[in-house]
Parts: sequence; C-alpha cells; structure tokens
Amino acid sequence: MQESQLLRWIESARNRGQAPALLTLLDALEPTAPLLASGLLVAQPFASLCRAGDACRELADLLEAPEGLRQLRDSLADEATE
Repeated sequence: MQESQLLRWIESARNRGQAPALLTLLDALEPTAPLLASGLLVAQPFASLCRAGDACRELADLLEAPEGLRQLRDSLADEATE
C-alpha cells in the first residue's frame, strides 16, 4: 500500500518543527475550513501539475468533515506534544 502524500507532508512538517505553527493555523482557520476545502478542490487540477493533486484532494476531504479536521489536528499533535 502506498503512503499518502498528505501523510508524508505531515511527517515532513513535524520533522521540521512546524507542527505547533500548523496547529495554531488550524485553530484560526477552523471556522472557514469548508470554504478552504472548496478552494482546494478548485486548485486540485493545478496542484496535479506539481504532483500534489492527491494531497490537495486528501486535505480538502479532511477539511470538509469535522472528524477529518480532528484527525488532521491529531496527526500534527502526535509529535508536537512530545
């Protein structure tokens, strides 16, 4: 099974120490998450040119659902709290 692009991106962000900043950004943008998800779906064809279309789609799916946003936050927080 191939690891998702979004999971690789999250792992990379955690390794660079960016997880706390991304968690703060998620908290600030949470009320607009469905709108951001729509924007990501519009941008997906352009992101595909940079081979990031799948990650764009995965992120949009997570932002659309409350449990997805919680899942994203939990993925980032795993390393941020250690």
